[in-house]
Amino acid sequence: MTGENGTRSGRRPGQSGTREAILDAARARFAEVGFDKASIRSIAGAAGVDPALVHHYFGTKQELLIAALHLPLDPDIIRARIAQVPDEALGEGIVRAVVGVWDTPVGTQAVAAIRTLLGGGDAALARHFLLEVALKDVRVRVDSPPGTGATRVMLAASQMVGLLVTRKILLIEPIASMPVDELAAMVGPNLQRYFTGDLPFS
Repeated sequence: MTGENGTRSGRRPGQSGTREAILDAARARFAEVGFDKASIRSIAGAAGVDPALVHHYFGTKQELLIAALHLPLDPDIIRARIAQVPDEALGEGIVRAVVGVWDTPVGTQAVAAIRTLLGGGDAALARHFLLEVALKDVRVRVDSPPGTGATRVMLAASQMVGLLVTRKILLIEPIASMPVDELAAMVGPNLQRYFTGDLPFS
């Protein structure tokens, strides 16, 4: 179907313009309603393109989120590692898995992306990403008593964000150069308390 100017409706001229329109719409939609509730169709509608174009450029909805956040790696890689860790060792396991990635060349790009996200005012987008994608599996695993999983993982996330800033952004010693296993042994128990300990829930 063509419009009056002879262009196909539902498409924007130029690949770059289309991609950026989709990414802008995705960031806004994910921040507004979250990853789970945002649909490819609603994002496509906001971008003024056909939903098929979203799949064409970005594949799945999660791949679109990764592109929108400028993440250099798929969070499923870390999620797969954490999935192998038993509940009673989640604290240390997550520190090893996450910091282990931070310390790689790809991790350097990931840290830069997170730094940009945190400094860019996209707090809602970051929150939805953590709760609904990066820590979704852990949230389900530690949801005891029922309904406390989100609080538990956000407490743990606050610790990990502090660790990220200390180790990779401010480069504060001895944290910045501490071996991962030593760091996991020191920080892991704090995370474990957040995940499975008795907390004063009201």
